[in-house]
Amino acid sequence: MFRSAIAALLCLATPALSFEMPNDLARAEFMPGWRDGNTHVAGLTIKMAPGWKTYWRAPGEGGIPPRFNWSGSSNVTNVEVRFPVPKVYNQNGLQSIGYSDQVTFPLVITTRNGSAPVSIEGEINIGVCEEICVPVTLKLSTTLPAVGSHDRGLAALLKNRPETGGGLACEITPIADGLRMTAVATIQQMPGEEIAVIEIGDPEVWVSSPKLVRKGGKLSAEVEMVAPTAKPFALARSDVRMTVLAGGRAIEMLGC
Repeated sequence: MFRSAIAALLCLATPALSFEMPNDLARAEFMPGWRDGNTHVAGLTIKMAPGWKTYWRAPGEGGIPPRFNWSGSSNVTNVEVRFPVPKVYNQNGLQSIGYSDQVTFPLVITTRNGSAPVSIEGEINIGVCEEICVPVTLKLSTTLPAVGSHDRGLAALLKNRPETGGGLACEITPIADGLRMTAVATIQQMPGEEIAVIEIGDPEVWVSSPKLVRKGGKLSAEVEMVAPTAKPFALARSDVRMTVLAGGRAIEMLGC
């Protein structure tokens, strides 16, 4: 039932009797960005010890998903975290998806008052992994001025996100402890090995690694989904997201 949790524990349990933990596993820095009306664009950079990595929003079998908490902020109504296109890693028989050494997440912040500074107070919880996986909590605090200059580097990072793909159709069947779904994407084959990720908008539901079948311009991904109740459940088709990763690109389709 809780196979994703077991995978994470396996990562944590990797033998490391002679392993020396770096003193500074991860630290966070802000890029102040710029203001455009009621929207402030900033950047959050996470720098890790050499050789260490952290995870994408859907981390794969052996990863820990990041969690962002901005509840202590002021002059803020919403913070949208943009995830850059990630890489796929294979270690100890587990596949994970994320970033190594350093990653910058663009933040698109909606303000209450577009002419006033923004105070960011919060924390993020991430997994940082090398030979072992370590949960890390980073406290965040900064003030973003109501003015600022357009940053070309940050603007480029805003564009480094999954492309929008074609149509997505889903066939859903109840099983003893949840649902089985086959999602069929209309998408031309990408160069390199194609990896697919299925998300359904509910982090409490375990979703298996997809079984992929490519037939011409269609890619099908079959997954099993298990909720904490271990029973069939209602699934909002509009929340189903399929992302295909290959050759440094990502294409995503939302809703079926």
